Amino acid sequence: MSTRDRLLACVVAVCWGLNFVAIHLSLEQFPPFFLVALRFAVIAVPTVLLVPRPGVPWRWVLGYGVGFGVLQFLFLYLAMAVGMPTGLASLVLQSSAPFTVLLAGVLLRERLTGRQGLGVAVALVGLGGIAVHRAEVDGGTLLLPVLLTLCGGLGWALGNLATRQARAPHPLRLTLWMSVVPPLPMLAASLLVEGPARIGQGFTGLTSTPGLLALGGLVYTVLVGTLLGSGLWAALMSRNPSSAVAPFSMLVPVVGIGAAWALLGEPTSAPELAWGALVVAGVLVGSARPAHRGQLVGQAAGGEAADDGREHPDQDDEARPDLLGSQGR
Repeated sequence: MSTRDRLLACVVAVCWGLNFVAIHLSLEQFPPFFLVALRFAVIAVPTVLLVPRPGVPWRWVLGYGVGFGVLQFLFLYLAMAVGMPTGLASLVLQSSAPFTVLLAGVLLRERLTGRQGLGVAVALVGLGGIAVHRAEVDGGTLLLPVLLTLCGGLGWALGNLATRQARAPHPLRLTLWMSVVPPLPMLAASLLVEGPARIGQGFTGLTSTPGLLALGGLVYTVLVGTLLGSGLWAALMSRNPSSAVAPFSMLVPVVGIGAAWALLGEPTSAPELAWGALVVAGVLVGSARPAHRGQLVGQAAGGEAADDGREHPDQDDEARPDLLGSQGR
């Protein structure tokens, strides 16, 4: 990954870390399944009317929408609605990173370098340390919310693989058209599970402080969490190996736990900060770009190869197998 892409991945981590606070505020007003449908419907309607098609096979749009849009948020919102703490949800959902790396190796035959493996392992140790510490402080985490959040992480990983295979020429269009997939299945799930009465209750009291905060949270998840964050993420996935991009998602709980402490009053501590620093270190190790042979030769001759942030085809295309030929294009 180039320096520019690493910085963009960090921007996405900040956007998504704050997104958990926004989701928490919105869930105070709306039922979870309906909130997912509403979140994506706000984007889907203008997309169908105004945005050109993404220029990729529809199976990847569907796979991205089902994995990232339906499965991830169905399980995540449900987990938070039944008691998953905001900061801890941002942590457990990052199971998507190792899920992505493992699935990419098995299904896409992407090669995991020793540096990447070490970085993922170090970051997982940091995440595990935060989880253990939180379990001790909270007196034990409920099993059901954790399992639901893990299912959300698996859905995110499946969406990552679909994004990677799509290699969209216009990643933002892919993100926008992905939003067309979740609204109808999530609305059907909401009507069956939550019922029209509960949905109607979500629209009462919108002018109150909790109602306005819920709307503000919805606006954030749409504009920043989905359009900006997911658009940048799709772009990064389209031009870098999944195993290089996915570990950056493990920075999200560092931001999420800090934001939950600062904005919602959820407790944090020095050990959590230390474990969070270990997560950051693991991501940096795993994403660091080794020097190219030409760069080393230039330096040996007294020259200095600058990292200008440009893409290097030999690096970016190193792990881009195409198991499906031309993928229908």
